[in-house]
Amino acid sequence: MKVRLPLSILLLILSGCTWHSTGISQPPVAPQTTAPHFDVKEGKYDPPVDLYTVGSVNPNLNFIQGESLEHNVHTVWAENRLGIRIRYLWTISGTSETYANKLRLELAKGNLPDIVTTRDAAVIQELIDSGQFMEVGDLFEQHASEVWKRAVAEDASAWNPFVRSGHKYAIPIMDYEYNSDPLLWVRQDWLDKLKLEAPQTLDELEQVMDAFVNRDPDGNGLKDTYGLSVGFRNGPSTWMGDSSWIFGAFGTVPEQWNRRSDGTLEYGSVQPGARKAVQLMKQWVQHGYLTADSAWLDEEGAANQFITGKAGIIAGPYWMRGWPLSSLTQSDPQARVRAVAIPAGPGGLIMRRGTLPVNGAILINKKMKHPEIFFTYQNYLFDSYATSTGEFTHGLAEGYDWAMTGGEPTDQSSALPLGGIRVASYTLTFDGARIPSEVIREIPKDIVPVLLSQKEASRKEQFTGPPTATMKRDGELLKKLEQKSFQKIIFADSGVEEFDEFVAKWNAYGGLTETAEVNAWDSSHR
Repeated sequence: MKVRLPLSILLLILSGCTWHSTGISQPPVAPQTTAPHFDVKEGKYDPPVDLYTVGSVNPNLNFIQGESLEHNVHTVWAENRLGIRIRYLWTISGTSETYANKLRLELAKGNLPDIVTTRDAAVIQELIDSGQFMEVGDLFEQHASEVWKRAVAEDASAWNPFVRSGHKYAIPIMDYEYNSDPLLWVRQDWLDKLKLEAPQTLDELEQVMDAFVNRDPDGNGLKDTYGLSVGFRNGPSTWMGDSSWIFGAFGTVPEQWNRRSDGTLEYGSVQPGARKAVQLMKQWVQHGYLTADSAWLDEEGAANQFITGKAGIIAGPYWMRGWPLSSLTQSDPQARVRAVAIPAGPGGLIMRRGTLPVNGAILINKKMKHPEIFFTYQNYLFDSYATSTGEFTHGLAEGYDWAMTGGEPTDQSSALPLGGIRVASYTLTFDGARIPSEVIREIPKDIVPVLLSQKEASRKEQFTGPPTATMKRDGELLKKLEQKSFQKIIFADSGVEEFDEFVAKWNAYGGLTETAEVNAWDSSHR
């Protein structure tokens, strides 16, 4: 849950943050006073121009010795290839919440760079509402490349959250389709040892989980394993350690607005199917199929339970095989992990959280005199990296995310420093550039039929507009009420009847008004 903190508290917190710096002195931000000269023949600005931004150094970033977010193979490339010097006013180490709160602090001071990019939906709305960022719809039409325009056009709702009075105030950062849709990752070696088949229904899943708990699948003679690893700290619908599919087995996807058969929108977490899901999960905790500690595990905590051999099943996206599940197979060569489809609930019902192909937004400061500089940068990434052509056919940087071995290109970790360095994380939009429909090139071939066989089960968020008035006023209270209620029912001593109390409070504290506002917005956009 994203936390909005008062400015006085932010100052105290940020004074104790770890600041990341290369020791390279960055010049103070100053607007480009003369029109930049773009040398068409060379395809770059000459002389070079500065592009100011800010960044978060999260724990998953890795660098070779001597490099940092401020100075690395990608920033060197941008200057050499495009004549664009990427300058960081500041970078901050820590969680996404740390970065979000730092942005809020600088926003209050009016001290933000040319370009701000963030995945945090709440912060994006605050930045837009501040009035410090320019309308970008016309800029995008004028300067974006055709490849970039087509990528955004693949999702008709991509712009919706960033529109105010018909004008666009942030550019959506596109992601792949199905990029965080969950499937089940199962310890195939445990199944084989216990002579079990991969579960196809919830009933079969319970049999497998019971065996994983009670029949010593790891052979250490101790009853110290769980059936399923879940991360519930950030709610049931999440990118790793997900449990939305359990709710989906009963006809609803939690923490989002779903479309009813009559065409109207309803909030998934307050539906009768959600009551059945939390009741079932409570039973699984009582049977020891999942640990009560799941209430406080985040996504990586849930993954850690699986990769340390303490759980035999986890739900998460197709890319988990590369990270973090490879840690399990590296530490235990006998371990085998297999992707299987989401099991069906009563009556064969299957639903899972669907991926909206938008992963944040780009905001352009009104003080930026020449925003076309940013478009030059991002257009190149879309035209080359998103399409895997030209110098980016194999990756962003040879010797970092790909290498030549025996005359052939490879991205195998064994051939790369630090097991491979994700240079795309150094780009201003976190992933370089992505075209939603190009996901098929990214999914391992053996996982394609598993993930795409259940395309109809993928249920995306249906409310894609900016926050309603009630969401702004009461949204945080309603989310906290939901999270606390679910945690108490599933993992603590509360009975399932508390779900009915939660729904009544949700309705009374603003949920009914939210529902009316959401449907009013939906009616005006169909």
